[in-house]
Amino acid sequence: MLNRQQAPDFKQVSTINFIQPEKKALANGVPVFTIFSGEQDLVRIEFIFDNVNWKVEKPLQAIAVNTLINNGTTRLTAKEIAEQIDFYGAFFQTEYTQDQSTVTLYTLNKHLQSVLPIVKDVLSDSQFPQHELDIYIQNQKQKLQVNLKKNDILSRKEFAHALFGDTAYGVDIQAKHYDELKREDLIGYFKAAYTPNNCTIIVSGKFDETGFELLNQNFGQHWEKSNAIKNVFNFSATGKQVIYKEKPEAIQSAIRIGQLAINRKHEDFPGLQILNTILGGYFGSRLMTNIREDKGYTYGIGSGISSLQQAGYLFISTEVGADVCAAALTEIYKEIATLKTTPVGEEELNLVRNYMLGSMLGSLENVFSHADKFKNIYFAGLDYSYYAKYIEKVKSITAEELLALANKYLTTDSFTEVVIGKK
Repeated sequence: MLNRQQAPDFKQVSTINFIQPEKKALANGVPVFTIFSGEQDLVRIEFIFDNVNWKVEKPLQAIAVNTLINNGTTRLTAKEIAEQIDFYGAFFQTEYTQDQSTVTLYTLNKHLQSVLPIVKDVLSDSQFPQHELDIYIQNQKQKLQVNLKKNDILSRKEFAHALFGDTAYGVDIQAKHYDELKREDLIGYFKAAYTPNNCTIIVSGKFDETGFELLNQNFGQHWEKSNAIKNVFNFSATGKQVIYKEKPEAIQSAIRIGQLAINRKHEDFPGLQILNTILGGYFGSRLMTNIREDKGYTYGIGSGISSLQQAGYLFISTEVGADVCAAALTEIYKEIATLKTTPVGEEELNLVRNYMLGSMLGSLENVFSHADKFKNIYFAGLDYSYYAKYIEKVKSITAEELLALANKYLTTDSFTEVVIGKK
């Protein structure tokens, strides 16, 4: 009989297999990476463009262009684009990050011939009609006005600006920046950034040679190149910063603490990810156990490490009752100090190992997930040996290594501490 009072034994994940892409190029040199899975008649095509020509006085150009890119061409209105894409059961979306802007098409394989010309029209001839820009400006200013009343969003803005200053990673967006958006600037940025020499295409799903030929017919020619300059930033540690914005009426205070750190390119990054998981990277973490489960100061608290192309940073974030903000800060620093002085126990370390390997395996649920894993390493200039080293590090890291990493990277005397509310 199965004893349901006894937990099953841990079984560590032994191997994780990745679907690696096939690389080709269009006639005009645009690299195309294809991750094939023929189980479903569905394909995702991502057109990824580096953000370029950063100007601090025009910080919204890249995000506005990415958001409005499908709002009208010489041939099609925004409504017509949406209706034609919808007619074929396809889905068209855009995404902006600090490093790149992406235009993504989801479609059935059999409709590629019909929907690719629409996407080509968007990527080569977007016009950014003034009335669409006016609506965007109005909506975004209203959204900003609402967000500036939210302590957690304010803490994110203050934290990013303290670490990264007036760059694409940290610029403090204000209402005036939306008022200063001009249609001619958007057209200029579009022509500079959305070009074949600034594009990488990643295709995942059921995509065969016929699909590639259709892609090449549409995007391998008659697509104007440019001489845009990819964004380049340099960051250095600023030392201890304490930013406190009091809101006397606040019921909760938003806390965000952290500092510049390494990114995925650094050999210590996998080890630091393990350390972060122990500190605040999963539900059973030390911060959650102490500050949520034991003290009851918050509904949730977590820590993370973000890897950007030109920087990395670690952070701890939470919202706590305004009356316990000071106590929560004390407990956060206490948990960091413990990681720097006391080795992690073997039982806890094994739990984290199994959690991280299980999460990695679970994240590879479909072909799109495999494509996302490829993007993580490709745009960091890495190859699949990164994941092999990551998995090996999770399996083999020792308490002594974690202690050394904690003392090397959790340098609280140079943390930036942001509190919005009361403390």
